[in-house]
Amino acid sequence: MEVIIDNRGQDVPNIDPEKICSAVLDELNLARSAEVSVVFTDDEEIHELNREYRGVDRPTDVLSFCQNEGDEDFDDVNADFAACEEENEVLGDIVISVPTARRQAAEAGKTPEEEITLLIIHGTLHLLGYDHAEPEEEREMFALQNEILAKCLK
Repeated sequence: MEVIIDNRGQDVPNIDPEKICSAVLDELNLARSAEVSVVFTDDEEIHELNREYRGVDRPTDVLSFCQNEGDEDFDDVNADFAACEEENEVLGDIVISVPTARRQAAEAGKTPEEEITLLIIHGTLHLLGYDHAEPEEEREMFALQNEILAKCLK
């Protein structure tokens, strides 16, 4: 697993994004090499990205940009990734607003480390084709992310 970190001037807690992304792949039995980019930014930049790419005019906590999204053959990144023979398959980018993550952590009584770990897991699951638009999808994705979070925080 290779994680490229792009910290855009944010005070990021002491976490290991590579270990977190690897935990997601391990949980899904996708023990292949992959590449993910994790960008730590501020509310202003993520607001701009959210408006441009999702049409939502407000900041958010995390955005995922899947490398294969928009590909007419794309239907399930998870299945495509498992079948891929290439080393270091590029999954995509995860963009996290550190100020929003810190606020959410404080509101939920969690540490910033816990919240940012959760957001990296959430973003990685999106890159692997998971979604939470429908109630059943949400139950599956959130149960999986909470299970992986518990393992990462041990």
